[in-house]
Amino acid sequence: MAIAELWTFAIDTPGIDPANVDLTGFKVEANDGSIGKVDHATHEAGGSFIVVDTGPWIFGKKVMLPGGVIRDVDLDTETIFVDLTKDEIKNGPEFDEETYREQSYRDQLGEYYRDRGRREVRSGEFM
Repeated sequence: MAIAELWTFAIDTPGIDPANVDLTGFKVEANDGSIGKVDHATHEAGGSFIVVDTGPWIFGKKVMLPGGVIRDVDLDTETIFVDLTKDEIKNGPEFDEETYREQSYRDQLGEYYRDRGRREVRSGEFM
């Protein structure tokens, strides 16, 4: 996945423009189960992301997920589906409240999530 695509919402649900929906409070589902609720969402051009409060799942940790990992949004159930596993999210870069808007942090996050697909192909575990 290219860096520009990683920071852009690209969902498969026809007729839904995430820029017109307040995603705050939506549940977030990974490929293998629930990970928490959206604490914050932004729709910046080329910089879209969600911050997910994982609650007790990862001891109250928050994670930032680029918009490009979102594969679907269900408005009826207020659920966001991300194309990641719980372990991929848990092992991702730590959310930093102080630096999450800085380019260096986004670069680090982008590297992790962009390379995720290549790791899966090599390991043969998922794809």
